[in-house]
Amino acid sequence: MAGSLNITSAIADPELLDLPWNLPLEQWPDDTIAALPKGISRHLVRFAHLSGYVIAIKETSAEFAQREYDMLRTLQRIDVPCVEPVAVITNRTDADGNELDSVLVTRHLKFSLPYRALYSQSLRPETATRLVDALAVLLVRLHIVGFFWGDVSLSNTLFRRDAGAFAAYLVDAETGQIYDGLSTGQRENDLEIARVNIAGELLDLQSGGRLDDDLEPVEISNGIVAAYRSLWKELTGPEEFDQSERWRINRRVERLNNLGFDIEELAIKTDESGTQVRIQPKVVDAGHHSRRLLRLTGLDAGENQARRLLNDLDSYRVTFAKKDVDEEMVAHEWLAQVFEPVIRAIPKDLRGKLEPAEIFHQLLDHRWYMSQNEGRDVPLAEALNSYVDEVLRHRRDEATVIAPVTENITLPIDTIDEDDWRLKV
Repeated sequence: MAGSLNITSAIADPELLDLPWNLPLEQWPDDTIAALPKGISRHLVRFAHLSGYVIAIKETSAEFAQREYDMLRTLQRIDVPCVEPVAVITNRTDADGNELDSVLVTRHLKFSLPYRALYSQSLRPETATRLVDALAVLLVRLHIVGFFWGDVSLSNTLFRRDAGAFAAYLVDAETGQIYDGLSTGQRENDLEIARVNIAGELLDLQSGGRLDDDLEPVEISNGIVAAYRSLWKELTGPEEFDQSERWRINRRVERLNNLGFDIEELAIKTDESGTQVRIQPKVVDAGHHSRRLLRLTGLDAGENQARRLLNDLDSYRVTFAKKDVDEEMVAHEWLAQVFEPVIRAIPKDLRGKLEPAEIFHQLLDHRWYMSQNEGRDVPLAEALNSYVDEVLRHRRDEATVIAPVTENITLPIDTIDEDDWRLKV
């Protein structure tokens, strides 16, 4: 077996050789398998431990495994949210020399969940809407770079919490194809596939009693079409106005930034009379706030999480009269005095519950509600203890989705003077 095994890998990890590739995936021993929730798939998919992290292994044909591996690597290079390809393994045989299916290995996306695992009892209407909105954003991003998915669905997507919303990541690229650009017909085809698939998935949840009684599957699935078209028009549609209203150019840019997109090129034209101006963004790039946060602090967060942390950073700058201080210096100070002390104070056995940025976002929300209910400015340390006790300890562990042992907060939090600090929400 070892002599015939063929591994094409994006990482140099010799422990790949230690996994039982001579066994069909369904027969792998329990001590190798990681207990994580799975979405619905036409192929057998299992999770396994590798070098301190978790990988997803999908049995398929050698041709499809290599094609999807190459496609995921391409999507990663152009910064599309997707799972990370690890390896393609072919020429598998069992102990008797019988051929086994080839496999695609991807890295499990920490803190992500398939849609069916987000709510173990009932999927609420507002949650279903947020999932569909996140998928619409992902589909727009894919179409902007010329990617035709061909199998858009909730099942082929992973979701991570992103400051009250969700961020969607492509999981299955088996049917996808990249073009120089997509026609309207190709985009509409993907939209119709999404609408039909999502309706079917939600109807399946409904038949199993896992859907809120107020949720209408077809109405929710139609929502992805509306959300997609609205965002697509905002990102790519032309806008015309009188030359005296040139301020509209900056407003359009700010509007796109607020949606989380940067403009790499903006086409501006005037008519023959010079009285009318037409603008149209030619290329947009997602992750405006994430990139700013990463540049200032080194924190890698979701777009909505980054927006929330940047708001807190900006509020810190105003509160302590540091408007004239270099932005990067203020960001370093905020990181050292506000963000990092909070994360260090979270008990180690609770840190797998949520991403650090999501914890900080939820803490800010929790502190705001405490302050409103009690009619006073609640200190950050007090809010943190309350948040850990009342909220965090009761959440599922989204790093591994295995309920951990919890404990009271024991570490002191070294924060800035709370008498002066005011939270901006």
